[in-house]
Amino acid sequence: MRSPYRKAYNSNIVEAVQLCGWNVLFLSSIYDSPFNVRIFNDDESHNLSIYGWGLTHGGGNRSKEEYRIQVHVEQFQLMPNFKTLVLGWWQDVEIFAGFDVRKHLGQLGYSPSIQVRRDALQKAALNGVATHSKENQEIVVTFRPDFFVDYVRNIEDLHNFGESTQDLEELETVIQKTTEDEDFQVNDKDIEQVSEKRKTVVQTVTRKVRQAGFQRRVLTAYNHQCAFCSIQLNLIDAAHIVPVAEADSTDYTSNGMALCALHHRAFDNALITINDQYETLVSQDKIKQLKVIGRDSGLENFIKNLRPMIALPPAITDRPHAVFIGKANELRGWRESKIIKVN
Repeated sequence: MRSPYRKAYNSNIVEAVQLCGWNVLFLSSIYDSPFNVRIFNDDESHNLSIYGWGLTHGGGNRSKEEYRIQVHVEQFQLMPNFKTLVLGWWQDVEIFAGFDVRKHLGQLGYSPSIQVRRDALQKAALNGVATHSKENQEIVVTFRPDFFVDYVRNIEDLHNFGESTQDLEELETVIQKTTEDEDFQVNDKDIEQVSEKRKTVVQTVTRKVRQAGFQRRVLTAYNHQCAFCSIQLNLIDAAHIVPVAEADSTDYTSNGMALCALHHRAFDNALITINDQYETLVSQDKIKQLKVIGRDSGLENFIKNLRPMIALPPAITDRPHAVFIGKANELRGWRESKIIKVN
């Protein structure tokens, strides 16, 4: 019998992958457990065999801190060339818990459960990712849906942090610093106590924490609306004003704007920008180039749909800073004499 619960649970996984900007190819029915999929982008792919159940409190006399999944298979099956994920999903807060399948091989017995602490789930809600070290040296990794692909890519290394208490403590410390301080950039000194084989994982995770923090802060500041056209529809990116590759770029909210996919590309390609009065500007040079090559179709409607001034966050400190605007316009070659102000 097909379970609507199983479909709903596996749909959360699909949505998490897509939230990360990746694609999903079903290799089994969405009603199946395990749910087998291939996730991929232009450069990379992973085959996944996913066992998952809802996370609930254990009930009875159990600690209020104990949440668990109730496992409904007799044994986890490992498939060649597949990564096996054992996941819990805390619906109320929308957090995953990833358990280490290597700690749960063999016959599982009658109606077994696997536990995680509530505080690890709460930390993940705040920071994006967290861990819980269990007595059997299993490391449970808790994470938000926007960290799903990063968990998959680093699954073995993350769970292997159970081999070193010191490495695990350093990972948690650096994640916390990254969350609390927009300026914090992890460097060799911050992780000098981490074993060499795990330094790359720490850097990868903290980079993702920083990126996710920027994304969430900017989208929240702009109410998930495009600054140039006010559209929402879950089509909005957090765009850096000064490109992230530049040495002067930061992850301050004031170096970001919420932009739809169309206007994000237009901004990055110097077709549109803003000035320090937040007025929307269109490049005469770019328009001329488009007309020369016969690719100016739709230009009139494109300009018509632009706001004369961008939609601004209520908090002044979240608004684009004049220094970042000036630097970005300089980098992209904007000239005062070659602009059109949108009316």
